[in-house]
Amino acid sequence: MAKNNLDKNVAKPSGEPGWVEDMMAQRTQEPHETHEQSPLAYENAEFLSSPDGRMLRILAEYQEPMARFRRERIQDTVVFFGSARFRALDVANSELELLANTGSCEPAPKEEQPASVEEIERGEASGQKLELAEAAVEMARYYEDARRLAGLVGTWAKTLPGRRHRFVVTSGGGPGIMEAANRGAYEAGCKTIGLNIKLPFEQHPNPYITPGLSFDFHYFFMRKYWFAYLAKALVVFPGGFGTLDEMFELLTLAQTKKLAKAITVVIYGSDYWKNVINLELLAKKGAIGKADLELFQFADTPEQAFEMLKAGLTENHLDSEYERELQRLEHEGGVPVGPAPSAQETLGPDIAKTR
Repeated sequence: MAKNNLDKNVAKPSGEPGWVEDMMAQRTQEPHETHEQSPLAYENAEFLSSPDGRMLRILAEYQEPMARFRRERIQDTVVFFGSARFRALDVANSELELLANTGSCEPAPKEEQPASVEEIERGEASGQKLELAEAAVEMARYYEDARRLAGLVGTWAKTLPGRRHRFVVTSGGGPGIMEAANRGAYEAGCKTIGLNIKLPFEQHPNPYITPGLSFDFHYFFMRKYWFAYLAKALVVFPGGFGTLDEMFELLTLAQTKKLAKAITVVIYGSDYWKNVINLELLAKKGAIGKADLELFQFADTPEQAFEMLKAGLTENHLDSEYERELQRLEHEGGVPVGPAPSAQETLGPDIAKTR
């Protein structure tokens, strides 16, 4: 009965053997003399690079940085944003060269370049090129200010107690303001982080990043995750599309209270930024609330910006931590007050919770 029902349900194309005969034929075939061994799944570059491997690549850009932050004992960061096209002041005074794109190693096209020192001395520079030359030197001042400010933050952070590194200066890892921030922290003898991004043109991390903390990301959103979730403060120097994108991303998180932490935001260079965007107008027109203007502060000198950062970081993140640390040091009968720190609290990065 069962065989008859099976025969009725299995279609057999005319002129071809039935499934039983086909199976028997496969059993009698000779095995291959050589059979190439399949790679392990996690060593299969073709699979990992395919659309099917995308989820693993995303997870890798979360877990691999996490492992390195834990190994380097990074607790939290102060993030510097700003243009990748600005040179150091001594370089700008001599070369006056703009880079082609964010993170690019190549110079901008000749028609976009400011006048050279030689052209100015020979009187061959056009009015447009002279304006670009003046702007290049003016904008290079921000490089030096970022370098100075990062040094102040790093020097102060080194004095803070604890087993993990606090308020580590972090940038996008490229040239310009990013290089200045890493350079200032490096010169202060501190660890410094670079979160670089792979771009379709030649680019490289700047030389002032701590080797074990130089990262390359494929996905912009994973890079932004690491900018946002370790940051306790943000400094926004003059920049372009990328700087605006990153600044408003974090301001939106703060505005919507999506992060369960307070972020001190300092916008550096009020003359520049108030000409680029009119944030007060957004409030006047009702596009943002009046209280949203309190999410950030303007600063125009490294010392002023540092005092803002120090005050915000101390009030929002240090005072309560000091109190807990003092409680742990107090003893009642030889037993510390309060719970013992977890492994994450001892070694791991401080990943902010979300609401």
